[in-house]
Amino acid sequence: MSWKTLDDMDLAGKRVLVRVDINVPVSGGQVTDATRIDRIVPTVEDILAKGGKPILIAHFDRPKGRVVPEMSLRVTVPALEQALGRKVQFIETLEGAEHPTEEARAAEVLLLENIRFHPGEEAGDEDFARRLASLGDVYCNDAFSAAHRAHASTTVLAHLLPACAGRLMQAELQALEAALGDPARPVMAVVGGAKVSTKLDLLGNLVTRVDSLVIGGGMANTFIAALGLDVGKSLCEHEMTPTAREIMIKAGAAGCKILLPADVVVARELAEGAAHETVGAHACPGDAMILDAGPQAIARIKAHIDGAKTLLWNGPLGAFEVAPFDAATNAAALHAAARSRAGRLVSVAGGGDTASALNRAGAAEDFTYVSSAGGAFLEWLEGKDLPGVAALKG
Repeated sequence: MSWKTLDDMDLAGKRVLVRVDINVPVSGGQVTDATRIDRIVPTVEDILAKGGKPILIAHFDRPKGRVVPEMSLRVTVPALEQALGRKVQFIETLEGAEHPTEEARAAEVLLLENIRFHPGEEAGDEDFARRLASLGDVYCNDAFSAAHRAHASTTVLAHLLPACAGRLMQAELQALEAALGDPARPVMAVVGGAKVSTKLDLLGNLVTRVDSLVIGGGMANTFIAALGLDVGKSLCEHEMTPTAREIMIKAGAAGCKILLPADVVVARELAEGAAHETVGAHACPGDAMILDAGPQAIARIKAHIDGAKTLLWNGPLGAFEVAPFDAATNAAALHAAARSRAGRLVSVAGGGDTASALNRAGAAEDFTYVSSAGGAFLEWLEGKDLPGVAALKG
């Protein structure tokens, strides 16, 4: 690895500025899903075990450089204390952190107020970053999900203090390196979702990096239409069909096999338990919508999973939120999970609805790694440099 981890740092007696992502859902003044909080616990515990004092820096929502009381991080304190099993001292202002009270000095863990209350954060302002740097002795970035942002707390700070990756950041980077950096081959990718237009960079990069690429969801309809086939009333970006043909040509030149569904599940309405039928991809009725891949397509995907050593997964294969149009996503995900559990497949998933689809299928726990990052995960798959990662490399 070209970045340092907590194992490389002497933290005894040191104040450690830890950039975390605890931008969690809140309702009625309470955290409703503490997953992101739970995932930072190993980093905080390791810092404490090494004699360091964690000072957590995080954002919450998008206050755009203004103090917005309803976007205060104070709401996360009870969930943080429950996850860590210790008191967390909340610091309301930067001035309060620069001139800590005795209570703050004695606290084991500090949490600074929403860093995006300051305009210098999103501007990547160096003077603001220097104020932050004065609060600590070491910088630890544990927020891979914010690594695609060139902000003061994600990039500039890393150049002002001895810097390392936290445990969650380390796990994300190692998983992605295993999947795209130097993967075991053959490498297979599954890319689903609604629109080709939102995943052009992703598809363009993957066809040069993987051996086979499954295209599912509404995106598959655009590719089917690009072959000159009728997709009826399906979700389809007809204006993107020339681009879809270009991607297929690029894939062919790179030796990447694109897998489109040979058969599809169609219905006249997208509703739970709606009447549906399976037809060939070339035979979608004019008044119907393609809502999922069919049994032949599922069998083909499973066969390719059996032959793969590495799998990248982004997005569902159909309208997975509505049964029975979750069948392809569930079947393929469970098959990949079983191969991973047996040690025969390295499976890395993330971005958009991916975690939700895999959780719904009951497959997430057996994937090698499911990223909690959205935009950063996708930008990595697109082949882009992430400012927060690049900063850790010096």
